[in-house]
Amino acid sequence: MARRSALPPIPDVAVLRARLDRAREAAAGTGLVIAPGSDLRYLIGQPGGSFERLTALLIPADGAPALVVPKLEAPGFNGLEDLGVDVVTWVDGVDPYNLAAERLGGAERVAVSDFTPALHVLGIRDALPKAEQVLAGPIVRELRMRKDAAEIEALRKAGAAIDRVHARVGDWLRPGRTEAEVGADIAAAIVEEGHTEADFVIVASGPNGASPHHALSERVIEAGDVVVVDIGGPVAEGYNSDSTRTYAVGTPRDADVAATYAVLQEAQQAAVDTVRPGATAESIDAAARDVIAAAGFGDYFIHRTGHGIGLDVHEEPYIVAGNELPLEAGMAFSVEPGIYQLGRWGARIEDIVVVTADGVESMNKQPHDLVVL
Repeated sequence: MARRSALPPIPDVAVLRARLDRAREAAAGTGLVIAPGSDLRYLIGQPGGSFERLTALLIPADGAPALVVPKLEAPGFNGLEDLGVDVVTWVDGVDPYNLAAERLGGAERVAVSDFTPALHVLGIRDALPKAEQVLAGPIVRELRMRKDAAEIEALRKAGAAIDRVHARVGDWLRPGRTEAEVGADIAAAIVEEGHTEADFVIVASGPNGASPHHALSERVIEAGDVVVVDIGGPVAEGYNSDSTRTYAVGTPRDADVAATYAVLQEAQQAAVDTVRPGATAESIDAAARDVIAAAGFGDYFIHRTGHGIGLDVHEEPYIVAGNELPLEAGMAFSVEPGIYQLGRWGARIEDIVVVTADGVESMNKQPHDLVVL
């Protein structure tokens, strides 16, 4: 059997009770089915694990919420009685979907968390054949998009930890080493500096830097390379870091690097300066994109300007054209424009920012200059 990891820190009981109440209110008569993952962690402080046996938090329109969980997994959850959550255990041979249907009280509409395995989605559908099934994402994201003070402090902690890693990149990034070798050192440092794990490590050197989601390869780093380093992971509270800086291994071999990178710096700063309550998500994207396009690099900025962050590395709100969502205090997201020249080199600057009552706070403090090693 798979071993469970140590239980994570659990938020204050009053905070979790309030989240459960707000979830019920936001559902407006719809029964909620929340599978293990970040939504579950947000609501009860514990993420659980998704297996072939059903584990799900059920929040009916009326009545107490309940966690339906296999009896052998129940010891992995604690303190639920303090939250007013009933624990309904089951053993092999019992149909857990009928148990779920009973707790949902024959709901006419059921919202299922977005990443619930199809195995369980279809099992619940069969147990509630007359109920309309919809995604719970639009309901839960309305709660999760606005971070409270404790969540913002966890993001500060994560940001400071990843800044400490970026400050050490010069210890490992040098000619003659492969991207994979440098990445292994960075991954170890991510944990050393306060994360529970390295969730992702991108070391994209030379032409690989023109691929935004390049990870690691056996390419040997050469003198003159421009190298994109995008790294992050969760801290104990479950909240994530995500920060990108661009490095040059000695003097860049391409003569246009300095001028092009200056455009990227201007674009990233323009986007951050636009962040404030009431500004739309798409206006932040436009602020960065307009600077890059005006300099003639519009075709080389090939992704959105940012994504929300919290218990997931990518969550709402998305900073992208067409998203007219007005920003509110407590919303947290990346600001990460990039310029990618296929076959040559690429560059990206990324900070996590939080909307404040009157502006913006960056979770990352490392300088934005091209770091020449």
